[in-house]
Amino acid sequence: MNLFKIIILFFISLLSLNASEYYSRVEPFEVRKISSDVSGIILSVNEDMLGRKLSKDAFIIIDATLDKEELKAINSKLRYMQDILDTNEKILTNLKDSLEKKRANYERVKEMKIKSSVEKDREFYDLVASENTSLATQKEIDTLHNQMTDLSFRKAQLTRNLSDKVLQAEGFTLYSLDVKVGQVVNKATPLATVVDTSKAILTIYLDENDLKNRDNLSVYIDGKKSNYKLDRVLNIADSKNISKYKAQIIIKAPKLFSKLVKVELRDE
Repeated sequence: MNLFKIIILFFISLLSLNASEYYSRVEPFEVRKISSDVSGIILSVNEDMLGRKLSKDAFIIIDATLDKEELKAINSKLRYMQDILDTNEKILTNLKDSLEKKRANYERVKEMKIKSSVEKDREFYDLVASENTSLATQKEIDTLHNQMTDLSFRKAQLTRNLSDKVLQAEGFTLYSLDVKVGQVVNKATPLATVVDTSKAILTIYLDENDLKNRDNLSVYIDGKKSNYKLDRVLNIADSKNISKYKAQIIIKAPKLFSKLVKVELRDE
């Protein structure tokens, strides 16, 4: 072995002393498991989109016929109740104007000596009757407000249900489908899994020395130096990998996911 080879091997051995090797699978940046927020029958499932990037179009549709009918009825009822409310508020305004005049008239009449007690009582009873009518109208208005608030809340629920029954995940790739057409689903029923393949993520479990020195480490992937850094590092030891610390490296999306790569961390 000549001197040059000896020197090369010497430097390689020095580098290996300052490098840690890990292996990681290239995974999508995000894996999102979608479960149903509503109950209903599956109307359509777009199986042709498996493995493809999703658009704005729905890839799962849950039957919403009853929700639409109920929402239509609620909208009609709310319009009808609003008309009644508007009328009652006009009536209440007129009653208050009339009541104000009757109250002033009674205050004037009750001090007049030329008026008999019968006449004064008649004015008083008329005043009380008008006050009761005004109060009853106000009570009806308050009841209508409460009923309309309840209906508006139900309307919001139905609107949310309609949205939840049309599943979209624009920009994500459809990884798996867990339901078929005709299947009845309830809340929390698994529907599909979608993944974000715009980036990828490598997960490794650091030794304590690498954890302490993480800011000075260069990242090599399959022997090639990269510009990547340790993006996410936990300072709490992993529950499964004892005395190891979870770290993640966010990288560009590869052509193929799930392949195994070698990650080296070198102190250079």
